[in-house]
Amino acid sequence: MPGLGVGLGEGLTLPDFITLGFFLFCWLAFDLVIDHSMLGFRSLSGLMAHKRREWMLTMAARDLRMIDTAILNGLQQGAAFFGSASILAIGGSFALLGATDQVLQIYRDVQLSSALPRGLWETKVLGLMVIFVYAFFKFAWSYRLFNYCSILIGAVPHRAEGNEAAMRKAALKAADMNINASRHFTSGLRGIFFALAYLGWFIGPWFLAASTLFVVGVLTRRQYFSKSRQILVDDEG
Repeated sequence: MPGLGVGLGEGLTLPDFITLGFFLFCWLAFDLVIDHSMLGFRSLSGLMAHKRREWMLTMAARDLRMIDTAILNGLQQGAAFFGSASILAIGGSFALLGATDQVLQIYRDVQLSSALPRGLWETKVLGLMVIFVYAFFKFAWSYRLFNYCSILIGAVPHRAEGNEAAMRKAALKAADMNINASRHFTSGLRGIFFALAYLGWFIGPWFLAASTLFVVGVLTRRQYFSKSRQILVDDEG
């Protein structure tokens, strides 16, 4: 990767800064709405959080909890899979940096850019790498939290022990850990979705704005207008 860091950011234009700001604003705003606002309670993730509490309370009433640990193991494996995928994506980003000269020649051949500066290309790839690093940390922490949840499940007393209040309190504590783990997992997935939106910048700044709007539209539909959410709403009704 010769010359990495020399002229990093070279060639950034005002449209680049505007659309990058728009990209970050959309990502942060979506996070705030889903994870830190009242609207989040009515999202698909919010409704599923309620079901996770129901699951833990049902689990507490069971004498045999193998089915619950099996479900939790499946959730853990999902976090492990996407964490591994993020590591591979980070490695792919390093490979892109190592192939800068070849990629710039492809840009010239297909006329995506008449003169894309090396520093701008490296800036774009490093930004993509940062997104995948963020996603990896989210998935890794989610995996760890699901592990903590399995320990909390083991600590939930059985109903036969006669303390209903303690059983319920311990089950809800396990539910809160489960919900927190799922929130980090969802944030990691969201990072991957926004990494796909970020790819639009490799074509041009306005493509970044368009791909960002597309991803926000897809995520909004899935959280508030999807068939999956309607199933949970019908269930509540």
